[in-house]
Amino acid sequence: MADSADVLNELVFLPLGGCGEIGMNLNAYGYGSPGARRWIVVDVGVTFGSLDTPGIELICADPSYLIGEKIEAVFLTHAHEDHIGAVGLIYPQLNTRAPIYATPFTCELVRSKMDERGIDSRWLKTVSLGATVRAGPFEVTYVTLTHSIPEPNALAIRTPAGLILHTGDWKIDPSPQIGGTTDVAALTRLGDEGVLAMVCDSTNVFEEGEAGSEETVKHGLTELIAQQKNAVAVTTFASNVARVKSIVEAAAAAGRSVCLVGRSMHRVTAAAKAVGILPARLEFVDEAEAGYLPPENILYLCTGSQGEANAALSRIARGDHRHVVLKEGDSVIFSSRLIPGNESAVYGLQNALAEAGIQVITPRMVPQTIHVSGHPCRDELRRMYQWVRPRIAVPVHGERRHILEHANYARSLQISETVTPRNGSLIRLAPGHAEIVDEVPAGRLFLDGAQLVPEGAQGLGERRRLSASGIIFAAVSLDASGKPVDGPVIVVKGLSETDGRLAEESLDALEEAAEGALDSLSRKDRMDDEAVERVLGRALRKACIAAFGIKPMIEVVVLRS
Repeated sequence: MADSADVLNELVFLPLGGCGEIGMNLNAYGYGSPGARRWIVVDVGVTFGSLDTPGIELICADPSYLIGEKIEAVFLTHAHEDHIGAVGLIYPQLNTRAPIYATPFTCELVRSKMDERGIDSRWLKTVSLGATVRAGPFEVTYVTLTHSIPEPNALAIRTPAGLILHTGDWKIDPSPQIGGTTDVAALTRLGDEGVLAMVCDSTNVFEEGEAGSEETVKHGLTELIAQQKNAVAVTTFASNVARVKSIVEAAAAAGRSVCLVGRSMHRVTAAAKAVGILPARLEFVDEAEAGYLPPENILYLCTGSQGEANAALSRIARGDHRHVVLKEGDSVIFSSRLIPGNESAVYGLQNALAEAGIQVITPRMVPQTIHVSGHPCRDELRRMYQWVRPRIAVPVHGERRHILEHANYARSLQISETVTPRNGSLIRLAPGHAEIVDEVPAGRLFLDGAQLVPEGAQGLGERRRLSASGIIFAAVSLDASGKPVDGPVIVVKGLSETDGRLAEESLDALEEAAEGALDSLSRKDRMDDEAVERVLGRALRKACIAAFGIKPMIEVVVLRS
């Protein structure tokens, strides 16, 4: 499709999420002259809140730069949350009726997300594996890869300025248990055709060798589960349907029935059944009935491998799951890796299980292989570059250190040009040498209850302060002449006495400080609400530092009678 005469038109790549972090992917490709570009969007994902974002569960990239642009289509590479989780949040903001293309399993999960948000899912279009879709100046072909979820795809994006391969998430698994193997022939044909740029996963660039195969995990889990004498729970990522299938088969080999525990397990297995990835006849034991089976004949397949407080395994560990109970001598197998940032939650969960006499088994504790990564290590990256032979390497899907190391590795493989983007880097891929030509606004949006708010929202800042140091409320009632009628009345939240009780006696010093400050005001100043609020606030802050050693938020309310 190349057109060397059309030099006024540019081919650009714009990551708005996924560069500088692992997750929250949002990418766009544009073709045309500046100000008249036509775009496709690739993946619309989320990341998750943390202790630094109290009350926030989901975070997505800010798509503001694309609002009002001509978007021809949205393409989804696979169904992981960091690639599809924001479709229901961001798609309405784009104010577009562009079709959303995805393969059957991904469509099944995205449709439910759109329905939950009340978004018209008729714009969601199912395409077959290997399909080609035309969208404006773009022609996009789905290329089968392997990963830790069904139907992972690279996108071969043909444009008038050249061919791009966007890999999405991938690895090279010769026996993935579900779906086809990596389409090496298609990748090699792309290399023969001539690939201008490869935009590629950087997650495991520091890891030598290969990620490993799900077949090895199946054998490891079969052996390990057979060794257990009492009830067994296995926790893994629900989206890894191949792993779920292997666990079900390992349980059957050990004479155990399987009980799914956790909403995501039910949702993903239902989607896999609906599109024929798992057998429709596959049956599971209901949670309410599993406890009646002998412990040596039951396996609980649970969500919560990352210690999520409301996930099934955490509720079981706390003893507040309504149906499932694990007892001393039972086993919990973690068929998963610990995601950086989740250490405290995961270790807390494992400690709680151990305290109850439950054996905790992690991948590092046993000789069997019970988990492998879904992302390419260095040997797999080398093979991909040998097949595709791009002129330009554009590492994505990684923290800054991953992206820089990936660029170094690509250069060692004789890739002539590399670009190391940040979120918001507008990269011109053609014509000419690849380079960052602009930095566009790129931020984050937080799902705060039912609404999306910007990362710097004042309410979120206040919430962080509240979580760190509490709040003091002071109310005073003054008559028309400024004379006190009642108060100041002091109420605090988030402060304690030294014996652990909520602050009570220590408030006497705060009340005295507020009364003294009010008495010090002239009649004129008492007529000024802002002056009263300022002086009482200053006095309360000093008194709180003296009594508690912290600086809480302070709210002074002046009432006039």
